[in-house]
Amino acid sequence: MGRTLRDVMSPRPVTMHTGTTVLEAARKMRDDDIGDVLVMRDGGVAGIVTDRDIVVRVLAEGLEPHSISVSQVMSEDPVCLSPDDSVDRATELMRSKAIRRIPVVEGGEPVGIVSIGDLAIDADGERALADISKAPANN
Repeated sequence: MGRTLRDVMSPRPVTMHTGTTVLEAARKMRDDDIGDVLVMRDGGVAGIVTDRDIVVRVLAEGLEPHSISVSQVMSEDPVCLSPDDSVDRATELMRSKAIRRIPVVEGGEPVGIVSIGDLAIDADGERALADISKAPANN
């Protein structure tokens, strides 16, 4: 059997509620040296905010990060996988949907996140990275 997301994911993702400001999220990303936070609503993953989202959707638009909530700039309803899903499945989803991070959820709770960089750990990671990097960025 191939590697699973449990083998390559970054565990213990940082989560925030929908009303958290973008400024708070950016500071958390800086302090924890991470590039994303999961946005939670009603006990589930409602979205994801990345450092790129903050730059493109807030700063480049001239908005104030202390007055914008993460729910206003998040990518909603992200594709989520189980820790027992295969690395191949994550790679295919990233390629087909042009995404670079997938929350990993178990029993309704986020337990990790798998990113394009995490896939580099897999034996086929180099090819997967190249294919995913060629995909157009989502807005």
